[in-house]
Amino acid sequence: MTTQQITLKYVLTVAAIVVATWLVHEFAHWLMSEALGYDAIMSFNKVWSVSGQSPTTTHALLIAAAGPIITLLQAITAFYFLRSGSWNKYWYAALFTACYMRLVAGAMNIINLNDEGWISNQLGIGTYTLPILVAGLLCWMVYQTAKHYQLSWRFQVSLTVLVVIVSSILILSDQFFMIRLLGW
Repeated sequence: MTTQQITLKYVLTVAAIVVATWLVHEFAHWLMSEALGYDAIMSFNKVWSVSGQSPTTTHALLIAAAGPIITLLQAITAFYFLRSGSWNKYWYAALFTACYMRLVAGAMNIINLNDEGWISNQLGIGTYTLPILVAGLLCWMVYQTAKHYQLSWRFQVSLTVLVVIVSSILILSDQFFMIRLLGW
């Protein structure tokens, strides 16, 4: 049976999944930057090098790729467990959150290049090539899972609203408060 009930426990767990997804994504950027020898600062939705340090183009590509790669690994892991095991609405939330995150990041390339859009642009393959490929793969995994488990529209809309609210709080709090989580 596919349990799709939205309980308080589920709401709180989804909130934790969204926060963890964002933090792990940004931590991957930060860790790669530090591993390459750059002092970096991490907030909820951004990683940047300490003033005066400019990564080489190759290093910048590696730093930019680290976040999306870890988010893709999260999605692939969740998809694998959902396809090889039985229904688990928490694994689905992890898959859905990864998809939402990269879909929104891809759309934001219209305003400011980030991650996949910047990498795609640097590689000379068109700004939207990698964002479309990554978001397309993730949306396909979400679609296949939703179809396989016959998820209701109510469950899907509820999960979307939860993910949008929590991620918006993270992004807006980062823009307004710029709380430094790592690095100084």
